[in-house]
Amino acid sequence: MLQWVLLVVGLLIIAALSVYAGLLLSRLRDQKSALAAAQQKRHDYLHESIYTIALAMQQDQCPLSEGCIRLSVLLDNLADAEQADYPKRWPAIHEMYERIKHMPTHEARKEFPKNEIRKLDREREGYEVEMEAAIQADVATLLVWVKERR
Repeated sequence: MLQWVLLVVGLLIIAALSVYAGLLLSRLRDQKSALAAAQQKRHDYLHESIYTIALAMQQDQCPLSEGCIRLSVLLDNLADAEQADYPKRWPAIHEMYERIKHMPTHEARKEFPKNEIRKLDREREGYEVEMEAAIQADVATLLVWVKERR
């Protein structure tokens, strides 16, 4: 009789553990699904942002320097940024970013004297004129690339 009781208790324990394992597996599957959805949403957001900024640059609705800063940062935030080596793929965009990334923006501009800000603005505008053709060529290939990746 004791053997039967132990057998039933053992089977109940096994059944309870099986149900618990099933619940854990279900939660894990839900978490993986939610993570994949969040990653896809981020991927779509980054690509849409890249496309919008590149198109605005192409249509002269966004200054080239500002667009290069934004595009460089967005490209660096893509999941495959390290393997893809985007600076080599779009060198003019990244070169402009490297030339101007030290310049103050937003609130930091207010901390600099106005004559220093004017000097930096002239320097930045000079880079825009100098690199316009190369940046626009990069923007054109970037737009094609984003359309293909969507």
